[in-house]
Amino acid sequence: MPVRVGTEPENTTEVPAKRGRRVLILAVAIVGVLAVVAGVIFAVPGLANRLGLVAEPEVAIAPPPPLVQFSATLRAPGADIPAPTAAGLRGALAGPAADPALGTLTGTVIDPASGEILYAQNAATPLVPASTAKLLTSAAALLALPLAEQLTTRVVAGDKPGTVIIVGGGDPTLSSLAADKDSVYPGAAHLDDLVAQVKATGPVDTVLLDLDRYTGDSLAQGWDNRDVAGGFIAPIVPAMLDGGRADPTKAVSPRSANPARGLAEEFAKRIGAAVPAKATVTAPQGAKVLGEVKSAPIVELVDTVLQRSDNVLAEALAREVAKATGAEASFTGATKAIADTLRTNGFTVSTLALSDGSGLSTANQVTAALLADVLKVAAAPDGSDPRTAKLRPLLGGLPVAGGSGTLAERYQGPGAAGGKGWVRAKTGTLSTVNALAGVVLDKDGRVLVFAMMTNGSQPGAAQPALDVLAATLRQCGCR
Repeated sequence: MPVRVGTEPENTTEVPAKRGRRVLILAVAIVGVLAVVAGVIFAVPGLANRLGLVAEPEVAIAPPPPLVQFSATLRAPGADIPAPTAAGLRGALAGPAADPALGTLTGTVIDPASGEILYAQNAATPLVPASTAKLLTSAAALLALPLAEQLTTRVVAGDKPGTVIIVGGGDPTLSSLAADKDSVYPGAAHLDDLVAQVKATGPVDTVLLDLDRYTGDSLAQGWDNRDVAGGFIAPIVPAMLDGGRADPTKAVSPRSANPARGLAEEFAKRIGAAVPAKATVTAPQGAKVLGEVKSAPIVELVDTVLQRSDNVLAEALAREVAKATGAEASFTGATKAIADTLRTNGFTVSTLALSDGSGLSTANQVTAALLADVLKVAAAPDGSDPRTAKLRPLLGGLPVAGGSGTLAERYQGPGAAGGKGWVRAKTGTLSTVNALAGVVLDKDGRVLVFAMMTNGSQPGAAQPALDVLAATLRQCGCR
C-alpha cells in the first residue's frame, strides 16, 4: 500500500506557522490601535492627567497654614468702648416713653456686660405679657431639655391584625406636605415617610390613636375659642399635623377643632384604611413599632417658637418641660414646671402667674424685670455665668427688626427706621396688650437688653411707639 510520505509532517508544521503569523499581525494591529488612542489622549489638553496616565511632576508643596481658631463666644466690651449711663438712658427715653399710645407702660434696660440696670419704669409690676411669655417657655425648655432631643411620632401594632395605633409623641410640626415641600415648621418630619414605613410591614385596615402623653384640658383658661377658627391656636394634643392648620404654609390659618383625629384620618386615607368613631386607645405595652418619625431638635423648635410666635409649638415645649421635670403634662403642670425651672436656675418668679406657655391667655402676669433678666443672662459675656451657654440660643431665635419673623414688617416709620437690622426682639400682641423684649447694639457697639410692656394700648398705635423706644437705644450712646 503506497504511503504518502510527508503528509502528516507537512500538515503539522504548516498550522503553527500560520498561527504565528496571525498572532504577529494581531499584535501589530493592537499596537497600532494603542498608538492612535495614545495620540488622542495626549493630544487632548488635560485628558492624560485626568486618566492618570501621566505622572505629575514633582512640585514642592508648602505645608498648609495653621487652622483658624474659631470660638462662638461673646466677650465683654473692651475698655475703649464707652458705657451708657443711667442718666443718659433716662434722658434719651423720656420723650418716647411718654407717648400716650403706650397706655400703661412698664420697662427696663440692662447692660448685660456689667449687669447694671440703666433704666426702669415700674419694671417689677406684673402685666399681661402676650407672646413675650414665650421667652420664659423657651428659656425653661433650653434649661431643662437636651438641645438635640427630638419629639417622636410612632405607629405601633394594635391587638388585631391590620390594626395600627398612632402614638402621639408631642410633635405638632408633623407635615402633611410632600417631602420636597416646606410647611411653616422648618425641618419637620413628613407624614408620607411614616405611611411608607408602616405600609412596608403589611396591610392596614384600622387606624387608632394613643393620646396618653398629655392630660387635662386641651384649651387653657383665658383663651378665646374663636382663636381656633381664627387661626391662632388649636386644641393641645400630643399628635397632630401642621399645628392643626388648614393651610400648612401659612402661619395664621384656620385650625382644626379635633387635630388628633385629623391626623388619624389623613394617615388612614394615605394607607387605605379607616378610623372608627371611637378611635382613642392606650397602646399595648411593648407593642411592635411599625414606623416612627422625628421632629427637628429642641433648639431648632425654640427658634421657630420665637421667630414665628407659634402658640401650639410653645405649648408643646411647655409640656416637654413638665415631663422632663416630673410634672403633669397639662396646662397646670406645664406652667408650674416653667416657673420651677426658672426658680431653680436663679430667676425671681415670686410674682409670675402663668395659665399657658404661649402667652395667649389674658390671665398671665409677667414683669418686664423677669423678661429682661432672662435675656441679660442669655446675652452675658461667656464664662461669667454657667446658665449663659444654655440660654444663648434665645438670641438667635429673636426676630430681626424689619427683617424676619414677627418684626419683618415693622420699623418702617421715621422714628423707628434707625433700629432696622439692629434690634432683635420677641413681640407680644393681644387686643389691648403690646410688648417687645430683646437686645440691641447701641451706636458705640455695646449690647443692651430691654423689655417693654404695655397694657391698655392698641396695636396699631402702640407697636410703632415701642419700635421707636427700641430704635432710640440703637441711635444713642446714652452717656
